[in-house]
Amino acid sequence: MNHKKEPCPLFSRDEIAAAVNKLSIEIGREYRGKCPLLIGVLKGSFIFMADLIRSLDFPLEVEFIEVSSYGSSRKSSGRVRMIKGLTAKVTGRHILVVEDIVDTGITISFLIDYIKKKRPASLKLCALADKPARREVPLSVDYLGFTVPDKFIVGYGIDWDEKYRYLPDICYLEDE
Repeated sequence: MNHKKEPCPLFSRDEIAAAVNKLSIEIGREYRGKCPLLIGVLKGSFIFMADLIRSLDFPLEVEFIEVSSYGSSRKSSGRVRMIKGLTAKVTGRHILVVEDIVDTGITISFLIDYIKKKRPASLKLCALADKPARREVPLSVDYLGFTVPDKFIVGYGIDWDEKYRYLPDICYLEDE
């Protein structure tokens, strides 16, 4: 990839803030009074999850899980590797998985199956972005910020090979 190319803006920080606010209202309707466990999918979701939690106004707990299916490639390998599993109790809890972007669906489907085996009271998915054009595994996103085109997305915590996480906007990288 030519690193001299600048990422192209797709959603501004103001549009992201508005989406996070909208999601927090929707999530609040469902989870207020339930003390849900929010499970952030590392590393990409950490900025989104932090902003989302700050906009929620009810008790909740936080856990993180880390998986990988990309490595340094711009395409999913199709093989999901668990890097950090769950340590929090999940059985009987209301679980909201917080993901940066749903692409092929392979990784999030793997995680949903992993969590379902632990018998939560409920299990839903919140994603900042969804790229349905690349879906290989059918799944639905319960709380969604943006639908994005079939481009490689970076910024606001989302990376390519650990680069571009620092960008305050959601951008895309031009094809090589």
